[in-house]
Amino acid sequence: MPWTSQHIKWLLPTSQGHKTSDGKNIQVREFKHELDEAVLSAWAKHFRHHYCLDTEIDTLRQGTGLSRADYLTQLVFPDSTSNLGPAVRAGDFAEILVADYVQYVLNYWVPRTRYCAKTVRDESTKGCDIIGFKLFGNGTPTPRDELLLFETKAQFSGDSAKPRLQDAVDDSAKDRLRLAESLNAMKRQLLRTNNTEDAKKIERFQSRVDHPCRENYGAAALFTSTVLDHAEIAKTRTAQHPAPDLQLVVIHGVAMMDLVNGLYRRAANEA
Repeated sequence: MPWTSQHIKWLLPTSQGHKTSDGKNIQVREFKHELDEAVLSAWAKHFRHHYCLDTEIDTLRQGTGLSRADYLTQLVFPDSTSNLGPAVRAGDFAEILVADYVQYVLNYWVPRTRYCAKTVRDESTKGCDIIGFKLFGNGTPTPRDELLLFETKAQFSGDSAKPRLQDAVDDSAKDRLRLAESLNAMKRQLLRTNNTEDAKKIERFQSRVDHPCRENYGAAALFTSTVLDHAEIAKTRTAQHPAPDLQLVVIHGVAMMDLVNGLYRRAANEA
């Protein structure tokens, strides 16, 4: 299987916590990435497969005259130098890392269907950023089943912090409105890849009037450490969010944009 959780060992809790201006807890984690070739190589494969399975690359690049690396770099991955590409790279990376956090730390099932159907590589995919599921009924819907919707924002460059956690909170408040479309898109992509068993799991959550479940929400902001501003984070307001128990997470690490570009480069070159 292409998926790995080895890099999650670098995502460490810190002793420094925060509260929002209206008293909600904010969890702070540091991503202490290292130059570990084995972990980075496995992570690059995991990362690449969000966009394109290795079993599909040779078929997809036929007719282009491009190598595997050039096909991924020129036609699939967000561009590293265009006007929008670097921001989309940072956003996609942040969403995938938070999806890994939701799956491997919080123990939700997170289908990886969000990036493989992009038609414009330098645009962000519309809809809910991350959807995680927990099913307890062995195929039978139960009110204990859970949805977790996470919105993610990133800032890996600049001289001063932007209110990215507030931006994530504000976008998270819209997730309930776009959930039906996001679930439909997820199920359609699973059916296109003949993953009917997982598509059936999505169906359990498509009519929550008939089959109630728990709905949980989260908002995450990722920063490169040089622009992390604890005072700015503490200004975040959650009063307008419909969920009473909104999960708030801040993740920071050293030279994050260098890490992002290096991971895309490795993902292409090792294909």
